[in-house]
Amino acid sequence: KDPTSQAIRQNLVVQYNNVLQQINTTAQDASFNGVNLLNGDTLKLVFDETGKSTLTVTGVTYNAGGLGLSTLVQGTDFIDNAATNRVLTSLSNASSTLRSEASSLGSNLSIVEIRQDFSKGLINVLQTGSANLTLADSNEEAANSQALSTRQSIAVSALALANQSQQSVL
Repeated sequence: KDPTSQAIRQNLVVQYNNVLQQINTTAQDASFNGVNLLNGDTLKLVFDETGKSTLTVTGVTYNAGGLGLSTLVQGTDFIDNAATNRVLTSLSNASSTLRSEASSLGSNLSIVEIRQDFSKGLINVLQTGSANLTLADSNEEAANSQALSTRQSIAVSALALANQSQQSVL
């Protein structure tokens, strides 16, 4: 056992433990509006006013312990290739776990984006309709109303003439 390589391996243990601490800190700080999906919280999204259309995103605990990563001990871990390979296996498993969860979160994200696009489109339609109702040209609408009134008056007169001519024939 080469003392220089053992010193390097001990330094790697320190670096590895520092990275684990950063993983824990990042998992604790990964919250938004009080919800931390990396700390086991659950997020329920409601898509309609009745509350019937929802999406529940279940959080996970993905700190170092949740990923199956444990703190290494100097003089025990990284001391030889077998010990190093055990750590590499646990890192590989943690990486697979993270990829799987990223896929699940990505699927939920696409659902939310589709619903968001639909809601934006609906909002635009409603705003356009509202604008058409409230921003109408009052002169044009008054002219349309007068034209409709005139048409109705002419129709009533024509009907009266038609009835009068039938009575004349009788």
